[in-house]
Amino acid sequence: MLCQFTVKNFKSIKDEMTFDMQAAAISEHEDRVIKDEDGELYLPVSAIYGPNGGGKSNVLEALHILVAKVLRPLYATDDSNNRPFQMKKILIEPFAFGEKEKEEPTEFELFFRTKVAEYRYILTVKKDIILYERLDRVKFDTGRRSALFERSEKGIELKGAFSRLKISDELSDTLTLISYLGITHKKNEVVNDVLDWFEYGIDFLNYGNPIQELGMAIASSEDVKTLFLEMIQEMDLDIANFRIEEKEDERIEVYTKHVVDNYEFEESSGTKKLFGLLPFIADSLVSGTTLVIDELDAKIHPVLLQHIIMLFNDMKINKHGAQLIFTSHDLSTMNNDVFRRDEIWFVAKGKQQNSKLYSLVEFKNEKGESVRKDAKFDKQYLEGKYGADPYLRKIIDWGKVNA
Repeated sequence: MLCQFTVKNFKSIKDEMTFDMQAAAISEHEDRVIKDEDGELYLPVSAIYGPNGGGKSNVLEALHILVAKVLRPLYATDDSNNRPFQMKKILIEPFAFGEKEKEEPTEFELFFRTKVAEYRYILTVKKDIILYERLDRVKFDTGRRSALFERSEKGIELKGAFSRLKISDELSDTLTLISYLGITHKKNEVVNDVLDWFEYGIDFLNYGNPIQELGMAIASSEDVKTLFLEMIQEMDLDIANFRIEEKEDERIEVYTKHVVDNYEFEESSGTKKLFGLLPFIADSLVSGTTLVIDELDAKIHPVLLQHIIMLFNDMKINKHGAQLIFTSHDLSTMNNDVFRRDEIWFVAKGKQQNSKLYSLVEFKNEKGESVRKDAKFDKQYLEGKYGADPYLRKIIDWGKVNA
């Protein structure tokens, strides 16, 4: 489960920016939150809105870059791993509009939870060089907080559960320590717990190879395929089963079996989009993972978008604590029937072309007033009352958010 993510000095992001999946203490839709074993409450859904060029995709890309920085060395040393789209060179770009920031590092901080512990991971990188790295843990069974390692200009210090692990004196300054531990100490229980989250606990759609993503739509799990077909049937598409073929020229063809006529034919590109998306939705719900999708509304009809959001919001369906994080322009779902105020986020650019991120629940107007839970979110957003005007790139009315 993703708890919180902070980034500073990345592309359009100049100042420290925090994206929080912890549920705020508000009264609406109290049944639509993930309650973890220790009683902490987290959000199953978050949507990021804002104008084109405002920087909302950069928020998700920063998270993706951090995960890829950890995983790429593991894939590079695993001959059996077939992830060519994950093997591309990682480019960490600092804030583009400041001479000072171009010479400063990019900073990441990530809080995430597995079944046994909550972890805090910090990484500071200048271009490809790692300047600082730290990993801390809180175990759920004991509540004990402990540091696992710290890496700085003074050297590397392994602590707690990692204190007996051996590391090379010539560790590359471009290789994260957690990646190195994953390569050299695969059998360590804590190392595996951390890296399993990076590899299987969070998934990104629309950042890889679209052809390969669609090829991965062939569900390997019967539970995933069953839920996938249920979702298809709820859309009244009369699809009873499906198969996907990869052609020699890397084309992907989707064939479906219909209930009425019981024959197969190649589906339209619109249905191909569904088959490239819905298996990931189904897998997230079955596995309890965090699914991150850029421009989710560009892939599907607004009615289906709302249906998918409500699948994650329904704790009877979302039994394993799955999370959906996405960017969107679609306003048909921006209402208090679909979202809590802490699930709606906005990104827009300030005077220095720097992106600002804030949630609806924390927004205050010039009078210091918060947004009411029964407000017309979509209408007020269109009127520019939340700062991130959908038709303008820059912030037009910040109130106290820009203080």
